Amino acid sequence: MRVLITCPPMLRNLDEFRPRFAARGIGLEAPAVVQTLSEAELIALVPTCEGWIIGDDPATRAVFAAGRAGKLKAAVKWGVGVDNVDFAAAREMGLPIAHTPLMFGREVADVAMGYVIAVARGLVAIDRGIRVGGWPKPSGISLAGRAVALVGYGDIGRNVARRLLASEMRVLVYDPVLDPGYAPEDVEVARWPERVGEADFIVLTCALTRENHHMLNGSVLAGASRGVRVVNVARGPLIDEAALVAALRSGQVGAAALDVFEEEPLPSESPLRQFEQCVLGSHNGSNTVDGVRRASERAMELLFGFLGVQ
Repeated sequence: MRVLITCPPMLRNLDEFRPRFAARGIGLEAPAVVQTLSEAELIALVPTCEGWIIGDDPATRAVFAAGRAGKLKAAVKWGVGVDNVDFAAAREMGLPIAHTPLMFGREVADVAMGYVIAVARGLVAIDRGIRVGGWPKPSGISLAGRAVALVGYGDIGRNVARRLLASEMRVLVYDPVLDPGYAPEDVEVARWPERVGEADFIVLTCALTRENHHMLNGSVLAGASRGVRVVNVARGPLIDEAALVAALRSGQVGAAALDVFEEEPLPSESPLRQFEQCVLGSHNGSNTVDGVRRASERAMELLFGFLGVQ
């Protein structure tokens, strides 16, 4: 029996997990993955294995169909985000499949808070300046009393809210499952994009769906406060990057910290690279030793159960 692993954080720590598979007589297919494999690469690889631990790859109907025509018996999506996986198609084909929710709320929230502080105080710009011989002293803004439009109030969003509130910030929460007027944990609830003009920061922590693709677009940014700072630790396509670039050029957006992008890795020609006021990440918000171990253990537990090798 063989298991395909296409999740980069798990692959980078695979020596720790190999004994768990070997003890069950399972061999591993561990391709070199920077961020994702292509659909064509997956169609070639997935049918050769009985199990698949999925990263951010395009786990489409076509990929699952190829897998079912081959050896594939079960799959598990590693991590929290599930927008890349066609769960309905897998279930229609009788393929046992699951994911690992509630794994990284604290870890991603730590990164989000770090980005908020970084763009508030220009910390990365200071570092860059000193490295080339300068001694920059940009004027930042204080966090206390500032308003944050926090989009998404799941595990990650709630953890971000706690950190923002601890910094004495005012938090406006946007989540379709919450009713305006309901104020959990000292936050205020609003309907997107109402009241965005009040916010000094827009922080995205929500899942990507068909409905919220490009939810942060030119129209919303135009209605935001001048110089608003944008943080995205969720999914790249939540933001219309062309609109964000235009807003950065005009000064409507004062700074942005982006851990995720519409295309990953970020293309070398992306205009986002031009802006000193941008902090650019590598879709790495969940990647701590502790978080990777926790999610990998859960993914293996689920997959072993599906394959009957507990």
